[in-house]
Amino acid sequence: MLSLQEVARFLREHDHYEILTHASPDGDTLGSGYALCRVLRRIGKRARVVNTNLPRDFVFLTEGLEEQSFAAETIVSVDIADEKLLGDNRKAYSGKIDLCIDHHAVNRVEAPLKYVEAGAAANCEILFLLFREMGVLLTPEIATCLYTGISTDTGCFKYSNTTARTLRIAADLLDCGVDAAPINKAMFDTKSRRKLALEQEVYRTMRFSEDGRCAIAAVTLEAQRRLGVGDDELEGIAALPRQIEGVVVGITLREQEPEVFKVSVRSDERLFDASVFCAGFGGGGHAAAAGCRVKGTLQEVAERLQAAAAEVL
Repeated sequence: MLSLQEVARFLREHDHYEILTHASPDGDTLGSGYALCRVLRRIGKRARVVNTNLPRDFVFLTEGLEEQSFAAETIVSVDIADEKLLGDNRKAYSGKIDLCIDHHAVNRVEAPLKYVEAGAAANCEILFLLFREMGVLLTPEIATCLYTGISTDTGCFKYSNTTARTLRIAADLLDCGVDAAPINKAMFDTKSRRKLALEQEVYRTMRFSEDGRCAIAAVTLEAQRRLGVGDDELEGIAALPRQIEGVVVGITLREQEPEVFKVSVRSDERLFDASVFCAGFGGGGHAAAAGCRVKGTLQEVAERLQAAAAEVL
């Protein structure tokens, strides 16, 4: 695996970058993508972020970035642990990634060059260190992208992945001109009425087992149509089951297509390793937050996951 110094050298020696983010994008993959794009342009490179769906809550990350047209020469993935997570971009980019930068403990991306640091709270934390290695002066716009990624992947610095280094980096980003209050409000303290209705649906469908230590909730395609919610509102619902007192592992099922469910697992990592659990279903992630995709009816999928969780608990 590359060192940060080698990654910095690679980025300076190449050009015409396309930066890949994962499907159903969150703040960390988008913050990583747009921060890297801005830095590459700052050092004279041509770069663009490849997106199929940019949630409106994250449009502010793109402010001031003009479109660039060029033939891509170098492909970089950020915050992507598996090429399956490329979504609609998988066919076009699978096997073509030149450099992978990630912070997941298990990374299955087929790339000749990789930098993976599983101990980083967020991928944007790695990029902060990379940009410092490159000697790039962080503008407020770059710092805002990085702060967004770190704050969202740490739950506004309340998750167990938050370290002293994480907080020091966040403080440095504030010194670079980040206006944290509106970001935190938009990410954590604001919800649409559709989002409120969606949360009510999650609580309504929630079922408990193992003496209340396991909670499973579901959002079907029918519910998504009925409530009129899209990816913007679906962001963050995976955290709800775990917030219930006594719950060690919270499992949220989102039906993405008929009888195909995106499974999001949030857990107390001291008692339940979510990444190991999801690996058993072909997925992965972090000890406290992981995911996978499971096919079957809602009842079948819920029963399989509940049985597997019971074995661990």
